[in-house]
Amino acid sequence: MSLDERSKRILDELVSNPSITSLAIEKKYNLTRRQLGYSFNKINEWLMVENLPVIERTRKGHFIIDQSVFTKLCCEEESTPLKLTALTESQRVDLIIMMLLSSKEELSLNHFTSELDVSKNTVLSDLKQVQKQLDEYRLLIRYSRASGYLIEGKEFQIRKLLITITYQLLQVHGGQKRIRQLANIDTEEINEFNQRIENVESKLNLKFTDEKLDTMPYILILILRRIQQGNEVDSFSIEYEELSDTKEYLATEEIFHDARQIPVVERLFITLHLLTTNVYWSEYLTNDDAIPELIPAIDDMLRLFEKSACIYLQDRQQLMNKLFQHIKPAYYRIKYQLTETMDVQDSLNKEFKELHHLVKRSTGPLQDLIGMAIPESETIYITMLIGGWMTRQGDSIEEKIKAVVVCPQGVSVSRLMFNELRELFPGFIFLDSLSVREFLNYNLDYDIVFSPTSLETDKKMFISSAFLAEDEKYRLRKQVMLELHGYIPKDMNVNHLIDIIRNHAVIENEKSLAEDLQTYIDRDEESSVKQSVKKRDMNINDLIPQRHITVRNSVASWEEALRVSAQPLIDKGKIEAEYVEAMIHRTVEDPYIVIGPNIAIPHAAPEEGVNEVGMSLLRLKEGVDFTGDYQINLIIVIAAVDKQQHIHALMQLMKLAGSEEDRNRIISSNSVKEIYKIIKSYSMD
Repeated sequence: MSLDERSKRILDELVSNPSITSLAIEKKYNLTRRQLGYSFNKINEWLMVENLPVIERTRKGHFIIDQSVFTKLCCEEESTPLKLTALTESQRVDLIIMMLLSSKEELSLNHFTSELDVSKNTVLSDLKQVQKQLDEYRLLIRYSRASGYLIEGKEFQIRKLLITITYQLLQVHGGQKRIRQLANIDTEEINEFNQRIENVESKLNLKFTDEKLDTMPYILILILRRIQQGNEVDSFSIEYEELSDTKEYLATEEIFHDARQIPVVERLFITLHLLTTNVYWSEYLTNDDAIPELIPAIDDMLRLFEKSACIYLQDRQQLMNKLFQHIKPAYYRIKYQLTETMDVQDSLNKEFKELHHLVKRSTGPLQDLIGMAIPESETIYITMLIGGWMTRQGDSIEEKIKAVVVCPQGVSVSRLMFNELRELFPGFIFLDSLSVREFLNYNLDYDIVFSPTSLETDKKMFISSAFLAEDEKYRLRKQVMLELHGYIPKDMNVNHLIDIIRNHAVIENEKSLAEDLQTYIDRDEESSVKQSVKKRDMNINDLIPQRHITVRNSVASWEEALRVSAQPLIDKGKIEAEYVEAMIHRTVEDPYIVIGPNIAIPHAAPEEGVNEVGMSLLRLKEGVDFTGDYQINLIIVIAAVDKQQHIHALMQLMKLAGSEEDRNRIISSNSVKEIYKIIKSYSMD
């Protein structure tokens, strides 16, 4: 992350003159209060990225700066002028691209050498780096004697590149001057567009951010120039109705009110640009007519995060407002693949890496709304917003116990174990459910491990069955609490807890606090067990009716066993044929689907061909060989549409797998009716 010119000037001023006030800076640099506030926030974001303490501002407008900030910046001050005198390779590449995208004349090698003040060999080397950057946009650089150097490819991709390069150049020292010089943009043009943008703000009651105000004139001028040169965007998948009712479309119409030659598709593209980069200044969160489901999706995402991180977010409505201001433009960036302009991959410190992991796990509601995966760069920004909010309220996941679940018995069993343990220990952060192989290469920080088998680890480890009966849950909870905290939950004394609280806080209603604490302690002992046995919709006999049971003496191969077992699900339209191929591919040399002696539960991902939740069973008298290590007699194909619907039935199946007597009864039986009767007996739980 780099500072823009104005923010850098203000930071230099603060370091050289720390006693200066906000009002004095506003007067000295001719800034509004809003502009100073924006730059001040940018400075603190940059300091956080550099692992430096943020600068605080008092109510009287004075600044409090940590000594480490002076030490860091003063040490670098001497080398700063040298960095500004010579362009880096990356800056030269950006400038060459800007020339190619904005020049009104044919460009030769001499143009580049003259403008950049480097040799021809250096320019030729830079042009190779230019092509590498163009590859990301599926564009080509081409040279001909008649036309000179040109960029070829789809205009939509060229526009994306133009916006990115303009934004990057404006962040470096002297960037505005460079762009005006390279693209031959005069000051009058800039002033004219600034005036139009100010008129739009006033007319439509919009407030663009200062960063937007700085970059918008250049981008609009350069886009308009390409349109006038005949480089128009082809029709692309944006519905007119989706954008035509937005304020941004009205803003586009207002800015180009006297430019009738701009086609509708170009107006839509410019509208999209405003939507993807604009953030509104607003005090209150208001619903958006263009995306009415966005606020509920953000709310659902936050609730999932709070559950995963065991955090209660304070001033939630204000945080919702901040997230909305970022996620609304992100919605359009993601939907139309315009996220390349955001480069914050290295902006997360160690603590935020675990936080980022939990945020990514919570973005399902946004993903469902947009209809595609959320890019890493977008989730990093969301992480930084939520992480900053948590820091402000004095909360941190570093202080909480972080756990992983390692289960060598397949994805479904692993999820079941993960969900049960999370209910049993509601105060722990459960990061992931892992296979043994994934665990060996796991790089997030954790404190404890739960697993059915012993593992080599220097962290605290607790052996836990894949399926826990109620008494086992109770014993495991007592064991873990005693090991980690030195107490057993039932031995906690409310009066002792109140004494501790009284030492650190003022208690307004001691009786009510005592009642709430007692309720929570009782919940720790009992509620976690009750939650896991609550009534579920799907039992094992619902998912494996008699028509889903096949009886064979033997099959020739594991692949044939999967096809035969899955056929009833195909016949009923619950899965497609490709689901079987996906299972075969996933289970090759993978013993994790074996959940007990002679029994396996092959499955694949829901998106690989599942239409409806279901299970089917194949019984083989003679076991089929699997990976050379197992003889499998019972193959239960699982088709899941989500992470929940089949879980209760899977728990019942795990109980069945744990009974040697009933497994053998099914294996030796020749009657579908008898097999179903045994299955049904496990559906009463």
